[in-house]
Amino acid sequence: MGRALRADAERSVRAILQAAERVLAEDAGASMEQIAEAAGLTRITVHRRFANRQALLEALAVSAKQQLVEAIEEARPESAPALVALYRVTANVLRVKSTWRFTLSHATAHTPTAAALWEEINTHTVVLLNRAQHEGLLAPDADLDWTRQVYYALLSEALNRPGADQDPAAQDPDALATLVIDTLLHGAGPRG
Repeated sequence: MGRALRADAERSVRAILQAAERVLAEDAGASMEQIAEAAGLTRITVHRRFANRQALLEALAVSAKQQLVEAIEEARPESAPALVALYRVTANVLRVKSTWRFTLSHATAHTPTAAALWEEINTHTVVLLNRAQHEGLLAPDADLDWTRQVYYALLSEALNRPGADQDPAAQDPDALATLVIDTLLHGAGPRG
């Protein structure tokens, strides 16, 4: 396990990761120098923290996935009623995903840490979907692996709706969570 970073080093890393997310979202081929400039740091400082571009991309993936785990846990998916937890988790995840659009939409090599975080995310999701099934929100014979895949797809599609970038209200995480959960639980068919 590595040593804890000093407070100023932590701030530098945070500034680099935030700048990298912004810069790479605009230009996926942006250089480390462009990222350093956007972070208000020197290229040397960026290279001191991240030996190369791949190391930076891996750190982005770990940071984004860690924030997803924290967002899910903040929603208390094990203790809140399943429907409440499902809405809270969805809104929280959409908030994180909107901040980390580049990182979470681009495949990066899974480091052991990133892979473990992704497994934790999947575990939380499966547990919550199991609870939803037991509480009658999902059909008793619903394929939960398929439901998880559909849920993840709905989360991504909610943020990438055509024209949504022109309408700030269309990006409201709570409204999007309602759309995702209603679609997941009821589909597009008539209610009743």
